[in-house]
Amino acid sequence: MYIKIGSKESAIVKEIQFVVGVTSDGVFGLNTKRAVSTWQRRHMLTPDGIVGPQTFEAMELLDSDSFTPIIGEVENYYMPSNEYLHGPYENEYIFLHHTAGHSNPYHTIDSWAKDSRGRVGTEFVIGGQGVKGVITKYDGKVLRAFPEGGAAYSLGRTGSQEMNKHSVGIELNSMGYIEDGKTYVGGYIHPDQICTLKEPFKGFTQWHKYSDAQLVAAKTTLLYIGERDNIDLHEGLYKWIKTVGPTKAFGFNEDAWGGKIKGLLTHTNVRKGKYDCFPQPELIDMLLTL
Repeated sequence: MYIKIGSKESAIVKEIQFVVGVTSDGVFGLNTKRAVSTWQRRHMLTPDGIVGPQTFEAMELLDSDSFTPIIGEVENYYMPSNEYLHGPYENEYIFLHHTAGHSNPYHTIDSWAKDSRGRVGTEFVIGGQGVKGVITKYDGKVLRAFPEGGAAYSLGRTGSQEMNKHSVGIELNSMGYIEDGKTYVGGYIHPDQICTLKEPFKGFTQWHKYSDAQLVAAKTTLLYIGERDNIDLHEGLYKWIKTVGPTKAFGFNEDAWGGKIKGLLTHTNVRKGKYDCFPQPELIDMLLTL
């Protein structure tokens, strides 16, 4: 991975900015590039202002196993040990979900921990924004619901139940589809929070937007998982978006249902009755930058 001017991996950029001594705002601009160049010169590195593998290593921002930038701003908020599978399991899939819940990721994990359905959950949960148009403190907040190597049931019944044990899930806090300006629980949603698609998806044209902060956090998390678990992020959604278009890419896929497509998928690819996630244009743009 190379971080340079225009890079949007804000959590990683903040860590770099902290090292080079500039304001940690998560934006890699000209001032950050100059500071990186100065830092590189002092440490006998090529002063190109680009943070690549050698600079990451010199900054001590790599983990001990690979050239993977440390994922930033993730809080461990584990469910009780009897609420997830301990493994360790080798992951082959990443699934995107949204919770059809409110903005608070702590509440999402608490609900999994307290319900009676058994060991249900995803490793990562990303908080969202309030439906009343007020950005909450949870927007873009990333929590980990159980330790690395663990697993939980997040897919329901598919053609390959083993996918549950060999997949990483990312939940985005969202209220899902919108009807007549209202969420599925009946409350009105602020117009700024509504995404209107050019063509219906799953029978609905309007959906609760995934926020910019959520999408930035999701990208950082996806890149981290891809490196950690050696999962090809260009298999599945990425390839289908390019070949059949966004709406069909997010639809049900028989091979994905059967566990034959190993890569990055969404819950809607393996369950006909699910609505998570939906092809928001900004989400599509993010996925195509992976």
